[in-house]
Amino acid sequence: MKFIATNVDDSYRVLGERISAQQERSGFALDSYFYRSHLTYQRELERIIYKSWLYAGHISQIPNPGDYFLFDLGEDSIIINRDASGEVHAMHNICRHRGARVCEDLRGNRTSFVCPYHGWVYNDDGSLKVARDMNLLEGFNDADFGLKPVNYKVFEGLIFINCDIEAPDWSSELEKLSKPIQGYDLANAKIAESTLYKVDANWKLCLENYLECYHCATSHRAYAKSHSLKALACQAQPLNDAMMARAEEATAVEGITDEIVEYYSLAKQFGGCVCHSRYALYDGYVTGSEDGKPVAPLMGGFKGYDGGASDFHLGPLTFMLNYPDHCVLYRFIPRSLTQTDMQLVWFVRGDAEEGVDYSKKRVSWLWDQTTQEDEFIITRNSEGVNSHFFEPGPFHPEFEELSMMFVDWYLKALGPVSDKD
Repeated sequence: MKFIATNVDDSYRVLGERISAQQERSGFALDSYFYRSHLTYQRELERIIYKSWLYAGHISQIPNPGDYFLFDLGEDSIIINRDASGEVHAMHNICRHRGARVCEDLRGNRTSFVCPYHGWVYNDDGSLKVARDMNLLEGFNDADFGLKPVNYKVFEGLIFINCDIEAPDWSSELEKLSKPIQGYDLANAKIAESTLYKVDANWKLCLENYLECYHCATSHRAYAKSHSLKALACQAQPLNDAMMARAEEATAVEGITDEIVEYYSLAKQFGGCVCHSRYALYDGYVTGSEDGKPVAPLMGGFKGYDGGASDFHLGPLTFMLNYPDHCVLYRFIPRSLTQTDMQLVWFVRGDAEEGVDYSKKRVSWLWDQTTQEDEFIITRNSEGVNSHFFEPGPFHPEFEELSMMFVDWYLKALGPVSDKD
């Protein structure tokens, strides 16, 4: 649903009232106002999206000096590149003169970025190289007009950005994930496949769908056959206990069972969630594939299969589901009030050879199938919550617990709202 009817009387006063009313109904799904309000969407960008750590890409996308790719976020564009000295940079794709984008191609190799409007030229580190005839302006200093930098962090080969240039360093928090994630050797992994799903729905509907598995048994039959996460904890406990008992010995990955729970309001810094949990696959399945059988060589330091899968939470909008033979990264990016980019990236061992060690189709089958099913239910969800007659119902206390935590965090992040806003 690309177009929705919005409230022409929307205001910060209304937003504040809606936040308070929603907080008084803790444990209930969000009111439709939060999916329909342009004012709310703009506040989300400013208060949440631009202040959170977001996955931008993988280090393998810029292996050589001069390599770059663009990361689109909301209505904005960010350049991620490697300069001539090999250093990584992240910077806004906005000329410091009149605002034209200095780069249009989604990826490539450049030694400089040239604004197509008035010809200002920027070095590959973002510094201003040439501003034609601006020497006529008294006091003009090239050093004051480089491309605006974006905060970034590279962790295990994954590149994250944060538009808040004053955001605290995320390194110490990410280090908590070092043990459980080390076995995958993501820094030296390769991207086997990457698919962008453009979903006609508000970003929160896409994220909320990922955060709960209440729908898994009914909406994802292939997934539900192999993944115990679709069951109540008490039902899956014996299976999980057995998997956890053998995990380290079977995989040879120390710390693979370590649990880290720091998401949303539990995170030590805003927009810097770090989490890890491991759960069992059903008997007969060792990985996330159509038949549960291996689809690629074992990742990094793995020596075998334990019948488990790892969930990672990296910031508020990025997740990984990692199996011993491949890893799947999910990223949710708002593009407008009614459009979301759901990006899926499949990683395999760095020295695996396509057509010999793996096929893209087999590696990506399960989660491509599952995401297409998600797109179907999310768009129907969008149509329903945008109805004038929608009345939010209660969250399931176990299956939708993380959705509740997200909503509580989200409402706090939007507020408080004052008359000065």
